[in-house]
Amino acid sequence: MFGVDPVILLIVLLSAVSAAAICYGVLYSRIESQKKAESRVNKVKQAETDRVKVKVARDRVQEMSKRRKSVQDTLKDLEKRQSESTKRKQSLKARLAQAGLSLTPSRFYLFSALFGLFVMLVLFIVGAPTPAVLGLPFAAMFGLPRWIVSFLIKRRQNKFLEEFPNALDLITRSLRSGLPLNDAVRLVAGEAREPVKTEFRRVVEAQQVGLSMSDACTRMLNHMPLQEVNFFSIVITIQAQAGGNLSEALGNLSKVLRDRKKMKAKVQALSMEAKASAAIIGALPFIVMTLVYLTSPRYMMILFTDPRGHLILIGAGIWMSLGIYIMRNMVNFEI
Repeated sequence: MFGVDPVILLIVLLSAVSAAAICYGVLYSRIESQKKAESRVNKVKQAETDRVKVKVARDRVQEMSKRRKSVQDTLKDLEKRQSESTKRKQSLKARLAQAGLSLTPSRFYLFSALFGLFVMLVLFIVGAPTPAVLGLPFAAMFGLPRWIVSFLIKRRQNKFLEEFPNALDLITRSLRSGLPLNDAVRLVAGEAREPVKTEFRRVVEAQQVGLSMSDACTRMLNHMPLQEVNFFSIVITIQAQAGGNLSEALGNLSKVLRDRKKMKAKVQALSMEAKASAAIIGALPFIVMTLVYLTSPRYMMILFTDPRGHLILIGAGIWMSLGIYIMRNMVNFEI
């Protein structure tokens, strides 16, 4: 074995380092230019990517602004229609339809007149005083039948509000299962309870004569003038014009209507004590008058026989009416 001379190893090492340095010096400019070229290419690619992203974002913003403007225009149009319909006084025919009665206005007037004549005949047979014979039939002819119609309208609207969220849930499940909106509405018109069934059947019939779904749902307000129905027609109209997930929107509307109903029940429960107090305070003068009349009739009859008593009764009636009106507004809350 021969030993390796350290001088030779050092010379070889220095030669290798020198060769590497010469190569690096020769290739340095080319390497740097290649790096700069790659950097410029990457910057150009990134700029193009950023430009595409900016364009996509700009297009998305423009589309959202167009959709927002379309929704705002639709809401303004719906609010204008609703304000015009609320300002326009409802006819007797529309009120009878809202009450769910099949009477025509002529028959309603006929029954009202017959009822007034019946009350007049009963009072005449009983021997009531002349003012009662003339006044009570007038009230029975024009006041009581309209009050009954208003009562039936309110009761029918309450039944509608009880079933309406369930109908919206049925439409939502039908849409999520793949059915179109028209078939979902027909399903509600065939499976829901009254009066929701009748109202949605009117929507289906309106579609069959050529109206769109949004117009048919808007017409539902003519027979059921409620805020909940207005919300439903707005959702359908906006979805028809601007698009979107209708099943999600109707599901949210159903949840909102149920929360609204819970809030109404909670407010009614909290205000029940005030309503009871208002009823007791409003009925107290009549109760006291009746008790005094039963114990001392001559003491109370002065109010009805003396002209000064008539003035006192008129003033008391005006103040009582004003107090009842104020108490009623204090205990009634709109939600």
